[in-house]
Amino acid sequence: MLTAVQIYNNPQIDFKSELFIVTTVVAWTYLLHAHYRKIGVEYRQTDPSVTGQRRRFLRTKFGATRHWSLEQCLENKDCPVDKAVVTNLMFLIGIRHEIEHQMTSRIDDQLSAKFMACALNFNAVIKKLFDEKYSLEREQAFSIQFSSIDETTAKTLMDDVDLPQHIKSFVVQFESGMTQEDFDDPRFSYRIALVKKLNNNKNTADRVLQIVPDGSPAANAMNEVILKETERHKSRPSTIVKQMKAEGYLRFGMSQHTDLWHAKDAKNPKYQYGVDLEGTWMWYDSWVAVVRKHCEENEARYKPAASMFAVASLPEANLA
Repeated sequence: MLTAVQIYNNPQIDFKSELFIVTTVVAWTYLLHAHYRKIGVEYRQTDPSVTGQRRRFLRTKFGATRHWSLEQCLENKDCPVDKAVVTNLMFLIGIRHEIEHQMTSRIDDQLSAKFMACALNFNAVIKKLFDEKYSLEREQAFSIQFSSIDETTAKTLMDDVDLPQHIKSFVVQFESGMTQEDFDDPRFSYRIALVKKLNNNKNTADRVLQIVPDGSPAANAMNEVILKETERHKSRPSTIVKQMKAEGYLRFGMSQHTDLWHAKDAKNPKYQYGVDLEGTWMWYDSWVAVVRKHCEENEARYKPAASMFAVASLPEANLA
């Protein structure tokens, strides 16, 4: 885990997120294997085709015994990890499945809160399962950065949604299935606010990080700003239809969109697909992902045949 954090904080390393995720999954897997070994839970993979009292352990091509993956460790009834921590790890595992077969280099800023939560969770769990002497909190207290965060920079970061489409689709689908309480849990995604501070007290002027008590006037004021700036993106129905047409689904129109949300009861509050703003329904990106998936599954219905494009593009003289 220390290697994962050091990699992520190293300014000379590219693909920080990819390396952090892969190394973190290894760290958590080893940690849970150690825990299961300590309490006597068998974590070696067995051949499901062998029944009865005898067990046959699966082996790798070169003879090593195969152990549980991290997913299997988390799904076991004796898993000592809280639900929010499991959700954070399943999110990272899902991202790993998306990136392990292709290079991605634009996900660092958008996923950093999940990485921070993962590192803090690991530190808490290793102390809980083993001993305080394994605590990692003294290893790296705060990461120094070269860039300052001003209002312009902050807005630029928030407007930067240039995630690869497959990553964006996974994130939207994963988070749209969560309750607001689970989404806000800091063990799933650890979000903090950095505020430039002028302090005349010589005893605290050099402290980079200051904890603001929850519920204090300062904390409430910052939460108001943060909630305002991170308001979920919304789209009008016509905008979604135009977006689908731009992606090649030319036969997907307003009536098809209306039929789809009726069929899926998409305005039901429990799905959190959108919101009513003074009589106008606006759709969140999670609904756009549902629409896109529907169009992909019905491509033959919404995309004109290639031959039609070919004919339509011919000059009139050739058609004659």
